Amino acid sequence: MNVAFAGDDSIVGDLADVVARRGGSVVPVSDADVVVAIGESALFDLVCPGLEVPVLPIAAGEGDHVVSKPDAQGALAAVLEGRARRTRHYQLGVEIDGERVATALYDLTLVTDEPARISEYAVVGDGDPLGTVRSDGIVAATPAGSAGYARSAGGPVLSPGSGISVVPISPFTTHPEAWVVADEVCVTVTREEDVLVIADGADVCSVGCDESVAVTRTDPVTLLRS
Repeated sequence: MNVAFAGDDSIVGDLADVVARRGGSVVPVSDADVVVAIGESALFDLVCPGLEVPVLPIAAGEGDHVVSKPDAQGALAAVLEGRARRTRHYQLGVEIDGERVATALYDLTLVTDEPARISEYAVVGDGDPLGTVRSDGIVAATPAGSAGYARSAGGPVLSPGSGISVVPISPFTTHPEAWVVADEVCVTVTREEDVLVIADGADVCSVGCDESVAVTRTDPVTLLRS
């Protein structure tokens, strides 16, 4: 099996030994049967262009799909021996005014760009109005990202394929709501201006009052785990 490595190289030597002992070869990403992504940045950089080969994520955030560095050699051995589990994970396609502005594997966040400032958001899921909320922001997360920022904001952890979680960040209410939608969510800023759009931790752009951000499931990738 041809294996490529991307990201933090502190454990690549040990992982390359695992590949060699099982008759595999270390190759560039373009020639790989499987890619090992070490760290969140490496994972995001690999999958956003539409990588078609499966990825083994190591030390790349929270969730059952991520392997820790101490478990990396065992997980890679399982991949090479055909014992790894494959799971399809959809990414989030992010559009503003009908134009794709970003793709996110974990989450898309709208957040006020000034401290202690609350905005108001109208949320529509799969074509149905879900509610209006005043909060510091809104995070929409895939199942792969649901154990991260969305969970810390009070959202559920989702199983693969179950949809998109939509969670207000520090809502201005004593009874906050979170939602799970099947395929798409649209968030419109209905009060205040200059809300920052962030995809997988990277700033994308700002949107103002009455501007909408549409998020849909798209571009599935295959992640491996032991």
